[in-house]
Amino acid sequence: MSNYHTFESAVLPEHYRDNIVRMKRALRAQIGDVDALFAEVSAFIEAEIISIKQQHARTGSAWPVLDYPSIAAGHVTDEQLAMIRRRGCLVIKGHFPTEQVAEWDKGLLQYLDDNAFDAIYRGPVDQFFGNLDASRPEIFPVYWSRSQMQVRQHERMATAQSFLNRLWKTHSRGQQWFDPDVNALYPDRVRRRPPGTTSKGLGPHTDSGALERWLHPAYLKVFDNIYRNDFKAYDPWDAAYRTEVDEYAYQDTVKCSAFRTFQGWTALCDMKADQGVLHTLPIPEAMAYLLLRPLLNDVPEDELCGVIPGKVLPVSKQWHPLLVEGLSPIPDVEAGDSVWWHCDVIHSVAPVANQQGWGNVMYVPAAPMCAKNRRYAKDVFNAFAVGASPSDFPREDYEKDWKGRFSVEELNEIGRLGLAKPL
Repeated sequence: MSNYHTFESAVLPEHYRDNIVRMKRALRAQIGDVDALFAEVSAFIEAEIISIKQQHARTGSAWPVLDYPSIAAGHVTDEQLAMIRRRGCLVIKGHFPTEQVAEWDKGLLQYLDDNAFDAIYRGPVDQFFGNLDASRPEIFPVYWSRSQMQVRQHERMATAQSFLNRLWKTHSRGQQWFDPDVNALYPDRVRRRPPGTTSKGLGPHTDSGALERWLHPAYLKVFDNIYRNDFKAYDPWDAAYRTEVDEYAYQDTVKCSAFRTFQGWTALCDMKADQGVLHTLPIPEAMAYLLLRPLLNDVPEDELCGVIPGKVLPVSKQWHPLLVEGLSPIPDVEAGDSVWWHCDVIHSVAPVANQQGWGNVMYVPAAPMCAKNRRYAKDVFNAFAVGASPSDFPREDYEKDWKGRFSVEELNEIGRLGLAKPL
C-alpha cells in the first residue's frame, strides 16, 4: 500500500517517557517471552491476511455485507454472525431508502446555505489527526441539522445499532457492561467531498485512545490476556472494562468521551471502492500486534512506535509492515448504505485523484448506553439545546444562532433516551 503516507516523529514529554519505560519493564516481566508471543500473534495475522486476500479475489471485497431487512427480521445466520465477528466490520445495504437519503443530503446543503456557512467558515481546527501525513478531509463542523438528528434518532438506525451492540459480550466478569438496545446519540460531523477532488487520504490508525492503550488501568484489564501471554484467550468482543476507559485530556485536541462498539457512517451518495474510500485491516485481534510491537528490542525504550499524546494511534510501514499489507477497501456502496467497523479495527482513507462523483457521508457510531455514555449524553444535550459544538470537538459553535436547527421539541422517544432525558 505504497500510497499511504507516513507519520510525524513522536515527541513525548519527559513524564510520559518515564511512564513508558516503567510500563515496558513491567509488561515484559509479566509476559515473559515477548518475542515468542509476538511471533504467535504475527502468525495469526498472516493467516488472516491470506484469507482476506482470497475473499477479496473471489468476491471483490473482504467485507461482510448484510441487507437491512435481514437484520430487522432477525434472519442473520450464525455463519454470517461469525464472519462479522471475524472481520470486525460490516456494510448494511439498504439501511435507509434512497429517496429519504436524498432528502437528508439536500436538507443538509440547504441548512449550510441558509446560514451562509461558506462565508463564515474559519477553516479546520481539528488537531486529532496531527500525526497523520494527509490532506485535510472535507469535514464540516456542523452537528444539529435536521438531517443529522433525524438519522441519529431514526428507528432503522436504532435497530442496526442494537444488532451491532449484540455482537459483543455484554455480560462478563459478573457484570452487565452496557444496554445494547439503547444508544447514546453521539454527535459527529459530516463529510462533503465534491467530484474532482484530489486527496492524499488519511494514513492507517485506530481511535479510542493511543497512550491510553498501554497506560490506562482499565485498558490494562481489557488486554489482560495478551499481557499474560495467553493470546488464544483474548476476545476483542468482550466488553469487560471498556466502559471504564477515559481518554486522557490534552489541551486543544479532540477526544472521544463515549464508548463506541462500532464506528460508522451512512452514505449520502453512491461511492465506488476505488474513489478514495475507507479501508480497514479487518482483523480485530490485530490490536495485540500494536500493543506488543513497542516491547520489542528494536524500539527505543521511551517510545511507542510513533504515538503522540492527544493524537490517534498511528500504524506505519516503519513499525507495522505486516498490518499495512492487509488493508482492504469497502465494497461499492450506494446512497442509504451504512458502513461499520469495530472500535479496535485499524482503518484509513485511500488517496484519490480527480474523484468521480460525490463522497458524502454522515458519521454516526454505535454507542450503547452505560454510565460513561450517559454522562456524556447529558453534556451533549446541553450543547444541543443551545446549538453549541459538543465538548469532544473544537469549540467552534457555528450553529448557536442558525435558523433551521433541529429543536428539543422535535426529539422522539429514541432521541430523548439517547440524550439521557426523561420521556
